[in-house]
Amino acid sequence: MKPPDTETVHWLARYGRLHAAVTRYRCRDCKQQRRPLLDLLGVEPGRISGSLARLLALLAVVAPYTQAAPLAGQLLGVKISPMGLWKLVQRLGESAARHSEAVSQYHADSRSEDAPPRDAPPVVVLSVDGSMLGMQVRQHRRRRQDHQPLPPLPPVEDGQFQEVKTGVLRLPSERVETSPGRPSLVRRFLVSCLGNADDIFRHLYAQLRELRWLDTANTVVVIVGDGAEWIWNRTAMFVNRCEILDFWHALEHAWDFARAYYGEGSQQADRWVHQIAEDLRAGKIEEVIAQLQRMRPRTPELREKLEGLIGYYRSNATRMHYDQYLRWGYGIGSGAVESAHKQVVHARFRQAGMRWSEAGARRLLALRLLLLNDNWALLDRLAMVSAG
Repeated sequence: MKPPDTETVHWLARYGRLHAAVTRYRCRDCKQQRRPLLDLLGVEPGRISGSLARLLALLAVVAPYTQAAPLAGQLLGVKISPMGLWKLVQRLGESAARHSEAVSQYHADSRSEDAPPRDAPPVVVLSVDGSMLGMQVRQHRRRRQDHQPLPPLPPVEDGQFQEVKTGVLRLPSERVETSPGRPSLVRRFLVSCLGNADDIFRHLYAQLRELRWLDTANTVVVIVGDGAEWIWNRTAMFVNRCEILDFWHALEHAWDFARAYYGEGSQQADRWVHQIAEDLRAGKIEEVIAQLQRMRPRTPELREKLEGLIGYYRSNATRMHYDQYLRWGYGIGSGAVESAHKQVVHARFRQAGMRWSEAGARRLLALRLLLLNDNWALLDRLAMVSAG
């Protein structure tokens, strides 16, 4: 270890540019150097750091970078470019994403299992679904030549989208009706990731453990889904579970057949689907399937549609006891996760012309989840990291 030396460094904080004499320690062998004071403060020389960085990132999480930059000047008196905001979000977002991944890996390790929480709720409701996100199609970053405008992006074609999977965790006891027929959630926690089905269920499991909502021996996990196989294929990770097919997705399949059988806009189709809905709500799934089997469509296309509807209901019959679910207070719709898509993805990621790199979307998504889960203060404990 070389003898320590002292140098004066500065960084931009919430209350202006700060200067400090910092002791630097350097290692002769590994050539690395450390500044313990800067590590303790969580700041970087010459860069925006501390609470100012988190406030600027908060603006970029809520609004597009081109709008957040002038807002920073108006609200905070800080002059920063959209690219400067983007770089800030990458550093903070990478830190948040790494923390989320570390938590998921910790709870996925069987050696890290804690004692079951004594106050775990008897029932937890989990809704999960996916939403598409437009991805960037350029191979290299566009460069401005002299004072010419940037060249246009290549057109987005099929296959240049990636699915963002989102899950919502809530307690049935915290679901109230603010007005007749309009339930509202008192509290809910969002989990989202730009990855495959295994990733989202791994993050959901970790969040349940973090909240201390999961006692594997006693807690019933209610999974509400739209019938996608990737959901039901992974519910076995919960020992005590109740699977529910989203009621409105079940009706959508009935509507598809009714429009073809009775005609688009037909009142008879409307009455027929209304009766199906009443029977399903009453838990008469077997009677509904028997009624469908008695129908005799005249054309091969209609017969094929009817067989598809019967097959869909038969394969999900054990998930369609809606009378019991309503009586137990579980709910029968996936409206919570549909709303979560609008808050997490649509409001920030799917505005006009937006396309994302995988790393940029993943980092901003990690920050947006902290905000929507009322956990923004976590960034106070995370060090900013460099993001390549």
